[in-house]
Amino acid sequence: MEQQMYDVLIVGGGPAGIACAYLCHRNDLSYLLIEQGKSVFQGITNTYPEGKNVYPSRPKESPEPFLVEELRPPDKPVAVEKYIQYVQHFVQHENLNIRTEVQFEDLKDARDHLIVQTSVGNFAARKVVLAFGSSIPRELSVYGDAKMVAKTLDDPKKYVGARTLVIGGGNTAADVIISILRAKREAGDTQSVYWAHVAEKFDVNKETAQRLGEEILLGGNIRLLPGAIPRIGEVDQEGVDRLVIRVNEFTQPDGIEIYHAMSFPMKNVIACIGSQGPLPIFDKIGVQTIACAEGVCTVAKEGDRLILLNAEFESTRKGVYVIGGAISPSFMKICGGSIQEEKHPNLIYTAINDAFHVVEAVKRKLA
Repeated sequence: MEQQMYDVLIVGGGPAGIACAYLCHRNDLSYLLIEQGKSVFQGITNTYPEGKNVYPSRPKESPEPFLVEELRPPDKPVAVEKYIQYVQHFVQHENLNIRTEVQFEDLKDARDHLIVQTSVGNFAARKVVLAFGSSIPRELSVYGDAKMVAKTLDDPKKYVGARTLVIGGGNTAADVIISILRAKREAGDTQSVYWAHVAEKFDVNKETAQRLGEEILLGGNIRLLPGAIPRIGEVDQEGVDRLVIRVNEFTQPDGIEIYHAMSFPMKNVIACIGSQGPLPIFDKIGVQTIACAEGVCTVAKEGDRLILLNAEFESTRKGVYVIGGAISPSFMKICGGSIQEEKHPNLIYTAINDAFHVVEAVKRKLA
């Protein structure tokens, strides 16, 4: 079966990716957008707390207006849920070519194009735009396999009736717990939600703590596990993938270690342990980065690695462009034969305008 060739293949369905897809659509470029989540803007859905407002913010030093007005957030702040709903309706109205629940895996060179390897097969494209954002969840490192542990909350209702474990001590973990507690309360479920953190102290902001407290007062059943450490991923005698988490331990005078542990089915575990950024992906596909040196970098810390791009957001790998949150908060820009630091705020404005400039560049090169 002959493989379809796209002018542009876009990885990531956030603001940058959707803007890129729409601009390709508007300019009669053949394209496909792949998104690993169940719907577009999955990254924002997962990271924005429920009810948080979205603003049309743009840096003061940026003279450009929003270059894709159709995706500009309204002047009057709206809740993130309403903005996402608007974008989803926009995608349907424009009939954009998007495939969800497709995991990007690797990128290979062909004679005159690129091959994008994914969880559902390979796709061929003349140009590839990486727009997957910076919030790539960190893997849970334990002895054995823990790949079945969820990294985000897609549907709190599926944890109703189940003893659930949330790992992580920050606001993201707290937001997940609040959503699950609410779903359990509304369903009349009194099963506990266990909240584990490797440190002895949980660290959430005042607003999040207040919302969590309100949910507990309304009947939410939460059990705290400070100092708990995930240890083993295993399959039990019934074939169920489980995570063993050590909740406390002490050493006897004779040197023997004694500990207590709990075991949860992995399908009931969510690990909110932060993001690792896109660097592992850049390394895997051969996109060059530069490490910041002491006394040289002013936009990042010593040792931070910044991606190297030209003025059109093309990486050192020919035909591969990188935009949006994947290059925030800064990158290295090749300009006039020299390399300079470039700040890059992680804003909807920045992501959308990046997409505009990339599609304009791709149009010129494919003409």
